[in-house]
Amino acid sequence: MTPEAPEATDATDAAQERLRRWRLVLGGDAADGTGCALAGRDAAMDAALAALYGKGGDGPSGKKERAAGLGASAPSVARWLGDIRTYFPSSVVQVMQRDAIDRLGLATLLLEPEMLEAVEADVHLVGTLLSLNKAMPETTKETARAVVRKVVEDLEKRLATRTRATLTGALDRSARVTRPRHHDIDWNRTIAANLKHYLPEYRTVVPERLIGYGRASQSVKKDVILCIDQSGSMAASVVYASVFGAVLASMRSISTRLVVFDTAVVDLTDQLTDPVDVLFGTQLGGGTDINRALAYCQAQITRPTETVVVLISDLYEGGIRNEMLRRVAAMKASGVQFVALLALSDEGAPAYDREHAAALAALGAPAFACTPDLFPEVMAAAIEKRPLPLPDTA
Repeated sequence: MTPEAPEATDATDAAQERLRRWRLVLGGDAADGTGCALAGRDAAMDAALAALYGKGGDGPSGKKERAAGLGASAPSVARWLGDIRTYFPSSVVQVMQRDAIDRLGLATLLLEPEMLEAVEADVHLVGTLLSLNKAMPETTKETARAVVRKVVEDLEKRLATRTRATLTGALDRSARVTRPRHHDIDWNRTIAANLKHYLPEYRTVVPERLIGYGRASQSVKKDVILCIDQSGSMAASVVYASVFGAVLASMRSISTRLVVFDTAVVDLTDQLTDPVDVLFGTQLGGGTDINRALAYCQAQITRPTETVVVLISDLYEGGIRNEMLRRVAAMKASGVQFVALLALSDEGAPAYDREHAAALAALGAPAFACTPDLFPEVMAAAIEKRPLPLPDTA
């Protein structure tokens, strides 16, 4: 055997692997040009992809789209869901599920318990279930709640510990005391407050007044109002905000109120002990009246300087625009910390009303998208009344 033979074999294998991958991507039409035949597991993967992405007749939107190869029955969809979970990683499964719902008009099939049991649950599926909540038959609702609960519990495991730790630290730092223990002294503030006592001959400051951090047990309780737009485009944000609302409500040093709105306003604070109940208390879709929602929130504020209002909305206002802006200005003038989030999700840049976002920014309330991982830092900054940690895309 010549020394070049192993290298030649490796090159051949690599070329065949590239052809195999291109064959799976291109779908096997005559024009794909690969000349590669699939068998076994590869053929099964190709069939699962073709059922969703293969070329065919008119899709649910009336355009020439993908073929509805999954059929119209829940059992065939459930089988397909089982196949894709066998052949693809979870992150890919979730993308394919969303594509199936969007491209093949499968939303109505989510009303079947058999299919729900086969679904790889994620935030987007929860949003779809919530939008179908009122149309669900009773036989499906318990299965749907189980799916939603699984997603919520997974999110709480991911987010709760860091949120509590971050906000507890912020509450400690926001409670300033004038007779602190040595390890609680805020040296930056203490030096700034005593600069007039600088002694040039000793090149030092002699502090007459110490400023220190308090402890959460000593701090003034903070009031947080989460005001959430429940229009259809905000589905993922509603899910995350409900989980965070439940986490905040579990902290004794924070009084949390959760308000959802479309053209009506609903206070779900009493349901915060269970975020699943909160989510099923929402009704995704419909119009938007931000002004009306802010009017309700404004009426709940009793301690402006100790209150944080978080508006989560894409800012497409169907109510009175100028009145909405006046309410925000009035809240800020009274000492309220006002935070405007265009989205609370892991998605990319959201669609939003840029004119309203610019108007809020002019009032000192910049509007920006926020990932769930950044949300605790945003809340900590608001509690401490320091600049918000705006993302690069703000």
